Amino acid sequence: MKVTFLGHACTLVEAEGKRVIIDPFLNGNPQATVKPSDVQVDAVLITHAHGDHVGDAVEIAKRNDCQIIANHEIATYLEGQYGVKVHGMSTGGAFQFEFGRVKLTPAFHGSGFELEGGNLMYGGQPGGILLTMAGKTFYHAGDTGLFGDMKLIGELNKIDIAALPIGDNYTMGPEDARIAASWIKAGVTFPIHFDTIPLLAQDAQAWVASLGEYDLKGIVVKPGEAVEV
Repeated sequence: MKVTFLGHACTLVEAEGKRVIIDPFLNGNPQATVKPSDVQVDAVLITHAHGDHVGDAVEIAKRNDCQIIANHEIATYLEGQYGVKVHGMSTGGAFQFEFGRVKLTPAFHGSGFELEGGNLMYGGQPGGILLTMAGKTFYHAGDTGLFGDMKLIGELNKIDIAALPIGDNYTMGPEDARIAASWIKAGVTFPIHFDTIPLLAQDAQAWVASLGEYDLKGIVVKPGEAVEV
């Protein structure tokens, strides 16, 4: 499994010739190293209905003629609004796709579409994603605060790679994310959702170094770089 960080919370996951993208916020993302037109994937996965996570999902799905996989509310809205192929799921549910297995985990955050006029439309429950491809499992926590059931996620799954938000304000900050990493016990953990805007500025190298207290391996993956297991 190869996980490429594309900036903010966007990741591209590849294994055995299959590719999926998670939270494809590329246009408008100052960290992005690729354009939506560059993305070739078998599926698009979305953790929750905020613009910096739904991002360019519709464009990518249409151009690749592939499904958008998300919670039921996001899937239903995008199908009805844009005519894209979708597969709706709910928290705790899993499904075996041709490219691999997807399970939605809880996340403590918000989820809503920003409509014209400044109005918000409910986007269903936010989530994280357990993605298993070629026998390896990647945990994308989505946008979340620290919550106790992360212990269960770590205990019930052998997680090879984990991506955790550390930006604070909208998600966990470094201290809470460090606790989350200690519970998840992934083979390697890298930070996401930081430094995209000044409000999210963090010292990622210091955070990764702090994981050594728990004998955990961490790595800072710069946009465009990858980690492989």
